[in-house]
Amino acid sequence: MNEAIRNLRGIIINAVKKTPYEGLLFSGGLDSSILAAINPVVTCITVSLESDAEDVYYSRLLSNSLKIKHIHRKVEIDEAIETIPEVIKILKTFDPAIPNDLVVYFGLKTAKELGINKVSTGDGSDELFGGYSFMRDIDDLTGYIKRISRKMTFSSNEIGKFFGINIVQPFIVQEVIDFSLNIPADLKIKREDDISWGKWILRKAFEDILPPLLAWQGKRPLEIGSGMTNLRQIISEKVSNEEFKENSSSIKFLNKEHFYYYKVYKKVIGKIPLPRNNEKTCPSCGAGIRRDGFHCKICGYVLNWRTKSVQDNFIKGG
Repeated sequence: MNEAIRNLRGIIINAVKKTPYEGLLFSGGLDSSILAAINPVVTCITVSLESDAEDVYYSRLLSNSLKIKHIHRKVEIDEAIETIPEVIKILKTFDPAIPNDLVVYFGLKTAKELGINKVSTGDGSDELFGGYSFMRDIDDLTGYIKRISRKMTFSSNEIGKFFGINIVQPFIVQEVIDFSLNIPADLKIKREDDISWGKWILRKAFEDILPPLLAWQGKRPLEIGSGMTNLRQIISEKVSNEEFKENSSSIKFLNKEHFYYYKVYKKVIGKIPLPRNNEKTCPSCGAGIRRDGFHCKICGYVLNWRTKSVQDNFIKGG
């Protein structure tokens, strides 16, 4: 076990050193804190909706400890809502994860304004090391991770292209992926002192260079840590009960907010693309999904995976 912990640490440090970066999307969570600690000369960018959200507290804690340059981009509610069409146009989706994508958008926009052309993210860590709460209920976690590792895509890549920014993702270099696929699941999700820890081995690998509060913090979905989750109720109130009821027959909308994103999608993108010959049909919106895939990139629908308890069709992480 100790050897595996040392090996993971070395692999991630090497991944960072091979592709240095000037900026970091910094939530103050475990993944971005590790990247900041390895490369403390970086400019860290934290995004929050209006007030000082939880991410701001944690990101300031580490930036003050390591004397890292820290930029806090505070987004107003109206600004966030007005930006939704642009984000949907970039990503070509009405996935309910839009509040998460808004955080990435404003972080990269800030980097562009600062003249930063190479930005790192913590993308892939949760996927490879069991960071999401729903992963605790998956029977074959190793098989699940192996399946998603074949083709992981993140909104930061598309938004980065939009701004002309090179996105660096140390957690999904091939060496890290190979390491993840060759260690047992109980090193990823481990129960200690009645707490089930996702990314256990990652925490152990870097607990000596991070304050304990950061190394052993709980998982905060980006939308919650940034405060963007507060947009959900505001957006939902923009759709009447009558309008939602009249338009919920052809597509399986999760809620009014999901329908709102679809309305924007229809305006800025147009029709939902039909499946191609090598794709299966999304049971929610009718778009195409890769034959070996289980997530619709257009509407966000997730085809059920084998779990101990029945998994819901839309996963927002946590």
